Amino acid sequence: MERLSIKTAAAFVAFAGVLAACAPSSQHGAYPDVKASTAGAASCPAASAAENAAAVRATNATRSARDLAPLTPDPRLARVAAAHACDMARRGLMSHKGSSTRGPMPRAKAAGYAPTIVAENIAAGPYNQPQVLAQWAASSGHIANIMIPQLRDFGIGKAVGSDGKTVYWSAVYAAPR
Repeated sequence: MERLSIKTAAAFVAFAGVLAACAPSSQHGAYPDVKASTAGAASCPAASAAENAAAVRATNATRSARDLAPLTPDPRLARVAAAHACDMARRGLMSHKGSSTRGPMPRAKAAGYAPTIVAENIAAGPYNQPQVLAQWAASSGHIANIMIPQLRDFGIGKAVGSDGKTVYWSAVYAAPR
């Protein structure tokens, strides 16, 4: 019995660490990288327009509670988010830094989006889209990004790590010049 509770506690601590470490900011160097799964081949499906639209509806419901302007789904930001989720899954590492970028701003620019501001939320774990959106809405660090008043556009992406269980998520929020 005690052995089970130690395992349970260890699993909880590991899960809480993954969730807590994904707390984002517009200052991406402030959060540590988190090993979330084994590096290797990842499944990287592109988010459908319907998935991106569902995510932006949920995000806008959260923003409307504070009378903030709604976000618009942007296919470029969805591609940026999906590519970053895939990069994290292949590395088995949850991080705002990509393999070849220091954060979401250069990724958005490389995709042809000319931003004045970019924010990013990331997560890794056994989450489906409604669950990850709910987790972000309940987290002070994530909600701070969602509630940036200047934001206008949004994209979300996901990838599944080499273990077949860990889902990596990236949401990119931005405003154009």
